[in-house]
Order: sequence, then structure tokens, then C-alpha cells
Amino acid sequence: MGIVKYHTELKVYQKSFDIAMKIYHLSFKFPKEEKYSLTDQIRRSSRSVSVNISEAWGKRKYPKSFIAKLTDADGEARETQSWLEFAFACDYINKEEFNIYYDEYHHIIGMLVNMSNNAESWSSFSSKNNE
Repeated sequence: MGIVKYHTELKVYQKSFDIAMKIYHLSFKFPKEEKYSLTDQIRRSSRSVSVNISEAWGKRKYPKSFIAKLTDADGEARETQSWLEFAFACDYINKEEFNIYYDEYHHIIGMLVNMSNNAESWSSFSSKNNE
């Protein structure tokens, strides 16, 4: 893709936003008694991945701040995986759904780790990377 100007151009942002929306729609299958627990938590953590990537992009001039926000995004992705485990264990989602979403988060986590490990290459406004 070349030079990335906006966080919305990052593949990792696009993937995290897309899966957060899928989880939002999936969560409508959860029982009403989960509204203020699992449903709210999985929606919050899944959305937070994209939000933290956005914040990281805004701090990319400062590698330590950039890495800290990417680490937050990584943590939120892992939290979402844990909520998916609960949803599966409670029979709110099936094995296929669980595997698809869980594996997507593994991929996103890998992209975030790669960005963190190469923070210096992202720390200018003329980044040529496109994770």
C-alpha cells in the first residue's frame, strides 16, 4: 500500500474493527441475563482493540508511548479471547464460531506484536509499513 497516513489504513485496525462489529452482532444471541456482564464486557474489550490502535497511531512519534498503546490493544484482544472462551463454555456460541473469532484474534495479536517489535520503523509520519 505504501505510506500510511491514517490509522484507518492499517490492516490491523481494519481487521480489529471488522471483528469487533462481528462480535457485536454475535452477542445478540447471548441471553438477556448476560447483558450487564458477558455481553457488555465482550463488546467493550473487542472495541477497545481498535481504539487503542488509533491512540497508538497518534503517539507513533514516541516509540515508548506507541508500544504502550499497542500493548493495551494486545491486552484487550486477549481479554476478548477469554470472553469468547466463556461464551463457548456457556453454549452461547458454537465451536465453529469460537474457532473463527479466537483465531482472528491470534492473527491480530501477532500483528500487534510485530508492530511493537518494530516500533522504531513506525515512529515517523512517513511510515512505509502497513500492518
